[in-house]
Amino acid sequence: MKLNLQEIPRLKTITKEDFIKHYFKPQKPVVIERFIEDWPAYSKWNLDYMKAIAGDKIVPLYDDRPVDYNDGFNEPHVTMKMSDYVDLLKKEPTRYRIFLWNILKEIPELQQDFKFPDFGLKLMKGLPMLFFGGENSYTFMHYDIDLANIFHFHFQGKKQIILFDQKQNNFLYKVPHSLITREDIDFSNPDFTKWPALKKARGYTTQLNHGEVLYMPEGFWHYMRYVTPGISMSLRAIARKPKNLAQAIYNIFIMRHFDNTMRSIKGQQWIDWKNEQAIVRTHNNHNK
Repeated sequence: MKLNLQEIPRLKTITKEDFIKHYFKPQKPVVIERFIEDWPAYSKWNLDYMKAIAGDKIVPLYDDRPVDYNDGFNEPHVTMKMSDYVDLLKKEPTRYRIFLWNILKEIPELQQDFKFPDFGLKLMKGLPMLFFGGENSYTFMHYDIDLANIFHFHFQGKKQIILFDQKQNNFLYKVPHSLITREDIDFSNPDFTKWPALKKARGYTTQLNHGEVLYMPEGFWHYMRYVTPGISMSLRAIARKPKNLAQAIYNIFIMRHFDNTMRSIKGQQWIDWKNEQAIVRTHNNHNK
């Protein structure tokens, strides 16, 4: 048995008006295949180029180890030179990923390789973020703290995507006071005996190829697995729905600080309790 996933619609290109009408307003995901072929990044952005332009930069790397109470918020698991990281990606599969790497801060000249597209939404121009991953590396299922509208551009290779909207929360084993599901769920091949509620979840899937852009609506859960080593960039626009904007404010100014305080007070006991509650609450909802 597999997850109940429908293919995300794919278009060659789209007008701003059609995007707003058919995807933004109804909050539906879409893949646009040929939207950025006029960008220099379309032909330039690959691992060799990143090594050449940023080889001496020390980059933060993350893997798929479970959350530990000692970990700071977004604290990297290890660091290395970009040149060494690219060599590692090309040599062998690795779990190490780069995420939320700010182009403007780290390599400002990369901004010459792309432009902020006009989708009819006001993009946050101070936050173009890069992501790198090795073969079979993946992100835990999560949603972003600000519940933003996200445009995810992929370069080099292939990337598997699974999405769920917030209406599926009761079936995803969401960890309370956080933005993730249980980290021991393999969303690429879930064990329904262990995680039976997942059978009720309804989601979306696609495989992103070089030069394609995925629109993820506000607050969508996303799991991303690098089928091959690759690079992605995200541009974001603030949540527009009042409920989502209120949730984003709560997450940033209250939930995150409450969680960090509880970690410092209770340590691993707090993490273990949250993981247990993810099962208890989900199975209670599943059984109703």
